[in-house]
Amino acid sequence: MRKIEHIGIAVKSIKNSNLVFEKLFGKPHYKIEEVASENVNTSFYKMGQSKIELLEATDPESPIAKFIEKRGEGIHHIAFDVKDIHAEMKRLEDEGFRLINEKPKQGADNKLVCFLHPKSTNGILIELCQEINDD
Repeated sequence: MRKIEHIGIAVKSIKNSNLVFEKLFGKPHYKIEEVASENVNTSFYKMGQSKIELLEATDPESPIAKFIEKRGEGIHHIAFDVKDIHAEMKRLEDEGFRLINEKPKQGADNKLVCFLHPKSTNGILIELCQEINDD
């Protein structure tokens, strides 16, 4: 793992939350993107070399909607940048961590992503992110 790629924050409304975070950070988001496979809309803010990702559910049955229903708005996950997601997934699985998905999938912001189950990471949802090359 090379750095914290982003911190994901579950929010009820991207529109309302963007107003709050734009004031907090003193700058606007740089991207809004829908990730249909995850039933979320995302909004990204650059913070130095890391990012903040706001996540809004687009379906009441989505993981983000269920997270907010159970815990309210707040930090949902921490994502780490990796050079080779396949190698990192194998390394972590060999170390005893539970993967939520068996292979990486397309995520927001031009990334391949994989999640580690919180039961194997002291209750924290961890996301691995690898930049997709535009070759």
